[in-house]
Amino acid sequence: MSTRESTPMSHPAGTAILNVEHVGMRFGGLTAIADLHFDVHAGEIVSLIGPNGAGKTTAFNIMTGFLKPTQGRVLFRGQDLSQTRPNEIARLGLARTFQRTSVFADDTVRDNVLIGLNRHGDVALLDRLFPTPRGRRAEAAVRERAEAILDLVGLAARADEKAGSLSYGEQRLVGFALALAVEPKMLLLDEPVSGMNASETQGFVRLIRKVRDEGVTILLVEHDMPMVMEVSDRIVCLNYGRLIAEGPPAAIRADPNVIEAYLGKSAAKLEHKEPVHA
Repeated sequence: MSTRESTPMSHPAGTAILNVEHVGMRFGGLTAIADLHFDVHAGEIVSLIGPNGAGKTTAFNIMTGFLKPTQGRVLFRGQDLSQTRPNEIARLGLARTFQRTSVFADDTVRDNVLIGLNRHGDVALLDRLFPTPRGRRAEAAVRERAEAILDLVGLAARADEKAGSLSYGEQRLVGFALALAVEPKMLLLDEPVSGMNASETQGFVRLIRKVRDEGVTILLVEHDMPMVMEVSDRIVCLNYGRLIAEGPPAAIRADPNVIEAYLGKSAAKLEHKEPVHA
């Protein structure tokens, strides 16, 4: 399996897997998102960043069908998601994790993944309930897939432990494994390294790259800026629900609009102040 470093990518026309087309979201008189537009191309790792309240989670909820936009639309692999329910979107291959851990605490780590696989699998109910040859083959295939996912996320050694007994960082990995059980073409990760220590975060960076190299496109929301700068091919920055910058990490790091959004106008001016020559 390749372990190539994440680098900015160029894309020919027509390779976008996700299109966010002039999306707006209002709650009463409050505008949460205004005219958001960007694309994610197959094989990319893209980060969606911005200060608290910028509209990042609202954008995720629109992309995954939990909210319907008041204007614009989201296309996934060319299909308009505006009238599609969250479970149907997952079946199309667009899966997500959540800010808070979402595991079955009293079940083992392995059973968590098996639940995810059976929930989204296409094995007939009768084949699961009765020990027919086809049912046994299907069950063996599901278990093999579960073991492969656990091995991928680094939890094979914890497979028989209750998910609720794991550390917070490890529980987030269980949530990630549950998302992989959908066999997605694209993963939306909502603050995936929240609560992880530095070592766990670096491990997760390697995991994201490994999953991308397996053919899964990644869009993530994250507040850990060093991690974002390290893992991203491109970064999209929001502020007050509006797109203020888009580009590779080096460009975003130096963008005055991004600096102002995070640190204020005075910091942006200091960052870009011309040097004084004697």
